Amino acid sequence: MTVRLSVEGATKRYGGLTAVDDVSFVVPDRGVTAIIGPNGAGKTTLFNLISGAQPPTAGRVVFEGEDVTRLPPEAKAARGLVRTFQLVKLFADLTAAENVAVGTHLKTRGGFLSAVFRPPSIRRMEAGIAARSRELLDLVGLGAVADRKAATLSYGRQRLLEVARALAAEPKLLLLDEPAAGLNAEESARLSDVIRKIAASGTSVLLIEHDMTLVMNTADDVVVIDFGRKIAQGAPAEVKANPAVIAAYLG
Repeated sequence: MTVRLSVEGATKRYGGLTAVDDVSFVVPDRGVTAIIGPNGAGKTTLFNLISGAQPPTAGRVVFEGEDVTRLPPEAKAARGLVRTFQLVKLFADLTAAENVAVGTHLKTRGGFLSAVFRPPSIRRMEAGIAARSRELLDLVGLGAVADRKAATLSYGRQRLLEVARALAAEPKLLLLDEPAAGLNAEESARLSDVIRKIAASGTSVLLIEHDMTLVMNTADDVVVIDFGRKIAQGAPAEVKANPAVIAAYLG
């Protein structure tokens, strides 16, 4: 197994409160890893430490062999570690395709003069971005609504659009923060299929999720957090049968 991400002794303290307590695990270069745990267990704080939204009190985050612990989110994203959030952050007045195109900004470069005069190289780049945006919308099942404004889409489709926009940044590791929040069973099943497609394409996926059906049907490996500490890790079936997990969360 080749390691994409290594979290080593991640710890976050706020005064006398320890939100994340010496958590370690690895994410391989392929597949889906899920982090589960009760509300307030420290999952989102752990994601913040990984993505760079907050610095750890102790521990390291290593991405593809590089210590990225202290790098800000934009620097990590430029390296291929890209995160979505619990709350949908779309441009309501832009179309679905335009929203996805916005996600390419980490991979494109253009100055003021290029924007004004639009030489052939810029026009080719724009055409490539438009084509790629529609490919990603097809991947998440939104190809038919590419030209509709984001504000007109259902909440479930907006969640999928957020995933497509994150993919436009060409992540090597995609962090999904409760992607199934607010989705019905049908939408959650569709999201599960999309996540598996993303993983099959070579992008590692690390997700926080409360939807246990999605986790059990989608994840290859599950990390369980309770009171800031890792209490279990393993395949979904192993975790589901773990007495400590049942007592803390699943029961």
